[in-house]
Amino acid sequence: MALLSTRRHNLSAILTLLHHDGSQPRSALTAQTGLNRSTVAALVGELAELGLVHETDPDPTNQVGRPSPTVNPDSRNLAIAINPEVDAVTVALVALGGHVVDTLRRETQGVPSPDEAVRLSAALVDELVAPLSPRSRVLGVGVAVPGLVRADDGLVRLAPHLEWRDAPVAAMLAEATGYDVAVGNDARLGALVEHIYGAGRGYDDLVYLNGGPSGIGGGVIAGGRLIGGASGYAGEFGHTRGAGSGDLESLVRRSELLAVVGRTAASADELEQLILRSDDPAVLATVHAQLAALAPALGDAVNILNPPLIVLGGFLGTILARDPAYLDERVAAQALAAAYEDVRIARAALGSDLLMIGAAELIFARLLADPARVRDLAA
Repeated sequence: MALLSTRRHNLSAILTLLHHDGSQPRSALTAQTGLNRSTVAALVGELAELGLVHETDPDPTNQVGRPSPTVNPDSRNLAIAINPEVDAVTVALVALGGHVVDTLRRETQGVPSPDEAVRLSAALVDELVAPLSPRSRVLGVGVAVPGLVRADDGLVRLAPHLEWRDAPVAAMLAEATGYDVAVGNDARLGALVEHIYGAGRGYDDLVYLNGGPSGIGGGVIAGGRLIGGASGYAGEFGHTRGAGSGDLESLVRRSELLAVVGRTAASADELEQLILRSDDPAVLATVHAQLAALAPALGDAVNILNPPLIVLGGFLGTILARDPAYLDERVAAQALAAAYEDVRIARAALGSDLLMIGAAELIFARLLADPARVRDLAA
């Protein structure tokens, strides 16, 4: 039993390095794991037999000493990612290694009910999966929901802007698609993948806030781990205080940004371009008002959690990009000087792919825990 546990741990360690860090020489895997070369070669061989990695010849122009084959995560292993929102449903295929392969987004007529979101999601899944090669493997469906998701079974306890309460989304999607389904809070998943792949890479501690059509959420990485809380609800920064009366979510709203640029709807990328390119004083005034409202919540986060990094995603990243100095000055005025002196505020690096990569990570985490179970996970 101990030998099986050690083997599982070692397979997991190597596949995790490849999934998080990308292709690398077998010699680099040896150095990072501390295992000997023959053991790493055997583990890579086993992962290749499982269809999870493949090796390529080393670059002959960039070698010192004995060449080492390059080990690559096999991108034919896929997770389906779903993000239901108040105005649209987005579905994507994400490959092992954290790369988005294809995305479909469909706007909805009004806020979708759980049944409507599941039906639309299932149709989009069929559309994405239909052209896949027979050699591709879909490992499951991950769903990023803007609401409170119970950690143990993925029940959506409350998604206020979607008007969902106690919605068994995981079970509904599993029945509709035939795949295993995992559900998580969108902002917490955003925090996780910004830590793994994005602006938080290399940081063991960070605070992440995301702004989307359904409001503001967040996540905390502490000691290199995502903090979930007792039931998985940690990180609801949208319900902390803002400047003036009301909570942060009522003061910092995507709808106000849309209104000031004369739109009723727009994708995240479209809204960003409208905000960043506008020379209308009313746009800058709205951005400043939202940054001023955001500052007290960030100051509280600095004082309570003492992070070296705050990452802002979604439309919060957009308003930060419009005037970062304005926000920095106001957070500095709210935070304790000693706690804030080494803090950096950055925008999320993964852009509009962030929640797709985050949702997929729910599925890939199962694979990384025990790579030998890949055939059980694949549909």
